[in-house]
Amino acid sequence: MSEARDGRPTPLDDLRVIEISDRIAGSYCGKVLVDAGAEVRKIEPPQGDPLRRFTASRSPVPGSADSPLFSYLNAGKRSLTIPASDTRFRAELAAADVVVVTATRSQAAELGINPQQLLVDSPHAVVVTISDFGWTGPYAERTASEFTLQAWAGSTGFRGDPAGPPIAIGGDLGEYMAGVFAAFGTLAIRRRVEHGGPGEHLDLSMLEAITLMQSSEWLHSQLLQVPPVSRTIEVPSIEPAKDGYVGITMVTGQQWLDFAAMVECPQLTEIPQLRFQIGRWEYRDLIRELIGPWFAERTVEEIVELGQLFRLPIAPLGNGSTIRDMAYMRDRGVFVRNPSGFHQPRPPWLMSRCRPAPLRRAPALGEDDDESPWQPRKLTPSLADRRLPLEGVRIVDLTAFWAGPAATHLLGAFGADVIKVESIQRPDGMRYSGGMRTDVDDWWEYGWVFHAMNTNKRSVTLDLASEVGRRLFKALVAGADVVIENFSPRVMDHFGLTAETLLAVNPKLVVARMPAFGLDGPWRDRVGFAPTMEQIAGLAWVTGLPDGPPVAPRGACDPLAGVHAAFSVLAALDFAERTGQGQLVELPMIETVLNVTAVQPIESEVFGVTLSREGNRGHGWAIQNLYRCARDDEWIAVTVATDEQWRALVELMGRPSWGDESGLATVARRRERADDIDRRLQAWFATQDLATAVERLAEAGIPAAPVVSPSLVTENPQLRDRGFFESLNHPRTGTGWYPRPPFAPLAGHRRWLRRTPPTLGEHNDEVLRELCGLVEADLERLTASDVIGTRPKGA
Repeated sequence: MSEARDGRPTPLDDLRVIEISDRIAGSYCGKVLVDAGAEVRKIEPPQGDPLRRFTASRSPVPGSADSPLFSYLNAGKRSLTIPASDTRFRAELAAADVVVVTATRSQAAELGINPQQLLVDSPHAVVVTISDFGWTGPYAERTASEFTLQAWAGSTGFRGDPAGPPIAIGGDLGEYMAGVFAAFGTLAIRRRVEHGGPGEHLDLSMLEAITLMQSSEWLHSQLLQVPPVSRTIEVPSIEPAKDGYVGITMVTGQQWLDFAAMVECPQLTEIPQLRFQIGRWEYRDLIRELIGPWFAERTVEEIVELGQLFRLPIAPLGNGSTIRDMAYMRDRGVFVRNPSGFHQPRPPWLMSRCRPAPLRRAPALGEDDDESPWQPRKLTPSLADRRLPLEGVRIVDLTAFWAGPAATHLLGAFGADVIKVESIQRPDGMRYSGGMRTDVDDWWEYGWVFHAMNTNKRSVTLDLASEVGRRLFKALVAGADVVIENFSPRVMDHFGLTAETLLAVNPKLVVARMPAFGLDGPWRDRVGFAPTMEQIAGLAWVTGLPDGPPVAPRGACDPLAGVHAAFSVLAALDFAERTGQGQLVELPMIETVLNVTAVQPIESEVFGVTLSREGNRGHGWAIQNLYRCARDDEWIAVTVATDEQWRALVELMGRPSWGDESGLATVARRRERADDIDRRLQAWFATQDLATAVERLAEAGIPAAPVVSPSLVTENPQLRDRGFFESLNHPRTGTGWYPRPPFAPLAGHRRWLRRTPPTLGEHNDEVLRELCGLVEADLERLTASDVIGTRPKGA
């Protein structure tokens, strides 16, 4: 167990990881594990990881130095340059607890890696492969990019004004999402190994990870009986103020009423459709006409302060040059100094008994080649024990909306018994936020994001404002391993259910709290949702057209925060098992997002460049964009990153004379002439059938995808072949397709989802009898006094 500078240990103990990665996802997985205390050996080719030379701003990396992004992602790792043919290579793999590889099946074979053979040699190992589409299915060996995967996943297809092109999220958000999923999966399987079970090959699909970052719109279409969603922009969303942009996020109907009061527009309350975001697009011109003058007269600071008085999620727009100077970052000490000289965000979790590993420099290429190999472990796992990795773990889940339920959705899929606690006074708001059925009596049972993120859970209702409700809650806590909540900090304090109180009931408990802006500090009581974090942390700043305003990424950071929380819970559980000591785990959502937008403040500090919006071209050197095809409003996403892909595209177009110009022969020259290339490609794709063009480019090894509505991703052949959508028959809403984690099923298991999302209070009798010892008369009294129930109060 390594110890941090203040004497507290890291949560992970003696975990050996081999990382073989040429992309952000693998490097970020390794970083997440290093921060928690793992030892990571990075095996690189002789020329090194390509990220050593990559900068998002295309700024040159001087001499033999490494890029700041590489230094951020690889701090504290060791670097080996040993070929696959070397016996040392085999020895390192055989002695590792975890092997992380970013490769398709054929690429892994070229690297000399066969997961099944590794598991024969080391039955205790966790082998994680990260690839664009996963190792099975019709697209398994296709080339892709973050940009084309966003298009396949339906993310791009519902963002942007219909008068212009769809808009992809700026930054490499999917890479970071896949990386933290891989880190979570690593700890989950490792837990089973430590309990005497076998290792596993975790086959992770980037496409599936990115699909989990859209809000399951196919369920929206089914459950609310609405057509597939088309692209829009939230209204209001990111609005011009007197001196800059301000971001606004409204999820509930009450927030809309409070907003109307704040901007002094009572007429906005007179149209019922405006209480839901989905209804505001039709009235966008009216809304902007009414609120525009109010915003134009006030500064960003004035509007943000007013928003706090009305408890509305309103935030300033951050970018690479401003993020570090915000009050939250300064007062909470969020940015720490990397040994390479720049400042980076600290890991996004804080634990009361543990600390992250000390921040060490990134390794020079091959500097650890002479280090002795690890000695093999002497473990003899039971290969017949194929239980789910988290079987036996009980989680009391107080989370609501999207981020918190995304954490417990993942924990539940891996086998944890998740008991979701709501109340009839205040059910999970995601049961009805965004739209409601008016033709059914139980309208609260049709929320599509609730359905997607609450499978494998049991539901109880407890009024925590009552003494008896709190007493029953503590009885659940006494037999639990984890309590997790994502209220604002004052809520649990108000109930008297602080971490100290809960740990007094159960000293081995992991108490995970997911406040928007931390449990202390200047923004403690501010309200915030994922779009708020995306606005503050710079993600919105790099999303949108170059000559237009920033565009909301639309909550993709909710599940991102959820997976980080699930990882941190497992790390704290690992510590509790070894030491018998539970602890408070604090997971501010803003710090999760800062960890994935870190390249912005880092490159601003190192190069003096503030990354901004580049439309669908993205950052870096690739030629990339969306092009309209022959049919109306059909778009293709294309990335040309290498000389080989460029030559293949020129060949595919019939070798036009302009494509063979020497001025286009290199990546850098093509980027310099991106406008001219775009005009040529626009003209060519305008004559092409979308589906045919996608297949022809794919066959030529060029990343390409259709831009699809998120409602229609269930038709994707790859996702269907992989079984990403699992069918469940809900007692109220019927049969539907539900998303699973982005891994192929574990050996010995056919699926991930075992329970439908629960109806409100569905398991009151079962759970309260089983875990609290109640009898029928007790349940009747609790129902009569509204401590428990199955229908929202007043419904």
